Amino acid sequence: MTVSGGEVVLFWVLAPLMVLAALGLLFARKAVHAAICVVFVMISLAILYIAQEAAFLGVVQIVVYTGAVMMLFLFVLMLVGVDASDSLVETIRGQRFIGILLGLGLGSVLVGVIAQATFPPSVGLTAANAETNPVALARILFADYVFALEVVGILLVTAAIAALVLTHRRRLVPRVGQRQVSDAKVAALAEGGLLTPLPAPGVYAQNNAMDTPALDPQGRPIEHSVSRILRIRGQERSADRILAAERDVLVEHEPELTGRRFPELAAGTDEDEER
Repeated sequence: MTVSGGEVVLFWVLAPLMVLAALGLLFARKAVHAAICVVFVMISLAILYIAQEAAFLGVVQIVVYTGAVMMLFLFVLMLVGVDASDSLVETIRGQRFIGILLGLGLGSVLVGVIAQATFPPSVGLTAANAETNPVALARILFADYVFALEVVGILLVTAAIAALVLTHRRRLVPRVGQRQVSDAKVAALAEGGLLTPLPAPGVYAQNNAMDTPALDPQGRPIEHSVSRILRIRGQERSADRILAAERDVLVEHEPELTGRRFPELAAGTDEDEER
């Protein structure tokens, strides 16, 4: 099997970038950045598969791992969210030092094994892929390594069940659905509750400020139209101020309606005229 110059250049271009992306996975502070580094490693690995005439593996690498698994991770991160204030304090004292020692020991063992390994001459993929690459790969997986494949399948199923068990939360109270909410609103109506949504502040009033209560068709302020927070803080405009503003506008623009809306004002006006 001969390796072309293009394959050599492709390998030496992608390999350092893959190593850097893998290091980014380990040292990235944000989970989204780590996921992007993993996506880059998987796509680069798929390119190397295709360059080595394993087109089926390359396509599966992109479709299954990059397109499905990693996108699932990203969707989970977007839905659940990541707290930027994650604690960096070690929960087990000295675990980083122990991890560094174990990593150095494993690395030295791998270097020794690789240095003493002898590789037979490469036979190429022409004979192996005589019946196309997917057929040859299926024969290897389901004939030569069928036991290992079954063990991996059992491991994945066990991991999925364990994830469901660990993330399951027992409901302490019955689930409240739309029907229960509707029944509760109707039951609260007999006790003076509201069946409809609260009116927006400022409706039919002189302005639409958040601290201005809405006015009902009779011109009376609706107390619940102002946010409860503003009412607790005492930032709600009083009914007297609202009625006074409405009265002034009514006297100015529609004096004939003043007696019907504000009889006390009309009585005061008649007394002034008699004097």
